[in-house]
Amino acid sequence: MLKALFAALVACAVSVAAQAQPPAHEWGRWERWGEQPGGTYLNPVIPADFSDIDCIRVGGAYYAISSTMQFSPGMTLLRSTDLVNWELVCNIVDDLTQIGPELGWSRMNRYGRGVWAGSLRHHGGRFYLFFGTPDEGYFMTSAGRPEGPWSPLVCLLPEAGWDDCCALWDGDKAYFVGTHFADGYKTYVFDMAPDGSRIYRETARLVNEGDGREASKLITHGGYCYLVFSRKSGRGRYVLAKRSRSAAGPYSAERLVGLPDRASYEPNQGGIVEGPDGRWYFLTHHGRGCWGGRLVSLLPVTWTDGWPVIGAPQPGGGGVMVWGGPMPASGGGGSYIRRSDDFDSACLPPQWQWNHQPRREMYSLAERPGWLRLKAFRPLEPNTLRKAGNTLAQRSFMTEGNVVTLRMDVGAMADGQRAGLCHFSAQSGALGVVRQNGQTRIEYRRNDSTAAGPAVDGGCVWLRSEWGLDGLSHFSYSLDGDRFVAFGSPYPMVWGNYRGDRVGIYCFNDSADAGHVDIDYFHYEWRGTGR
Repeated sequence: MLKALFAALVACAVSVAAQAQPPAHEWGRWERWGEQPGGTYLNPVIPADFSDIDCIRVGGAYYAISSTMQFSPGMTLLRSTDLVNWELVCNIVDDLTQIGPELGWSRMNRYGRGVWAGSLRHHGGRFYLFFGTPDEGYFMTSAGRPEGPWSPLVCLLPEAGWDDCCALWDGDKAYFVGTHFADGYKTYVFDMAPDGSRIYRETARLVNEGDGREASKLITHGGYCYLVFSRKSGRGRYVLAKRSRSAAGPYSAERLVGLPDRASYEPNQGGIVEGPDGRWYFLTHHGRGCWGGRLVSLLPVTWTDGWPVIGAPQPGGGGVMVWGGPMPASGGGGSYIRRSDDFDSACLPPQWQWNHQPRREMYSLAERPGWLRLKAFRPLEPNTLRKAGNTLAQRSFMTEGNVVTLRMDVGAMADGQRAGLCHFSAQSGALGVVRQNGQTRIEYRRNDSTAAGPAVDGGCVWLRSEWGLDGLSHFSYSLDGDRFVAFGSPYPMVWGNYRGDRVGIYCFNDSADAGHVDIDYFHYEWRGTGR
């Protein structure tokens, strides 16, 4: 009876919202985004796949984390001073095989799994990261500085079937919340050791159950602790909250705070954070399977009768998507997410992640200074990009006028070797070079089917991918760095394994662990109206 009544109330609120709102913003057709002239911003604030976002403020800076699945190093950390302009700080989990061997290059068996949603917290002068993997359980690491070093992972709960955790220090006590999705989406609050190193399984208190409830966050406001979470219905995902005077509970009945919004691709999982001026915000991901992945938007939060309302408040309760507003603060426009790389540093900058934990001795930034050397070795399955361990990639932005250009020295390639520029998620497309029977040729790849192109004498080749908001990559190559020749059919970038498209560099050899290529630069430019 209560469940039916609540569903009716949600349906009524959705109907009121639909009448009150202007026509839906067309997903994926934005020509502008992020900070705008005149002290305003437009959503998305990050038009790229930074999924399962969580956010905190420490002093004058905001920090956010994003899940990374099988990519290594794992769990991306970002920083901002205004919640709109962001920069990459690091990837926190340096060695994914701390979690388990399936995440390593010798197995590559964690597509769509690995590092799922987490919780970033700051307590006692220290940063804490909590996260779950659906197969191995919950983990924690901590650091005195966001840049690290981060401590070795501690396994808090070595059980499969859990996700979307969060932690909270409430006075002198610490608590942990997690969802057992494998058992009917039951959410529990546990007592936690004050140093975050242990959760006490025997203290589990059931606080939520069913209907795909997940994305739990614990926040405090006005003397209450709030459990904020999302729930699934036939109308899509929406956001609710419960509250208690203590994180331990008991919690009140749930209250609708964010309405289902399929037209805006369901903003539903993120971090609620207070600015230094007392204004509150919801930094959230949204997306339902498009090639760009789950992008990041910023919504205002209004506290009404002691409850947070996400987005534009509606007469029937809850809030709806807001596609822009005044900047939360000024002065953060110098922050940006780095994309290009000339490989002049001693280590890879944080936009880069390997497909599963890499084979460390098979790449180098030191053997040829100013170049990235990728050494070829056999993939786990012949001629299969998704089973090739030496693939380095970064997020593809869902913006107009993206141009990636790669300069690659192919003079040391060995027979059987393939290397080049690729896009991949569940499917793949690539333009590269293949060495067979003593001859080197341009090669186009589409889901591991290949088409040979013209011969290459050796030396350097330039490879390029261009795409816009339509998600179609157009590949081309050059032998002089000036005149580019289109080759291969346009590749439609896709969603897969809970990931949007990635653009990157691959290198493998079906015949032997032999040969290498050197990458001079990877330049990622935006052309068009931009942000």
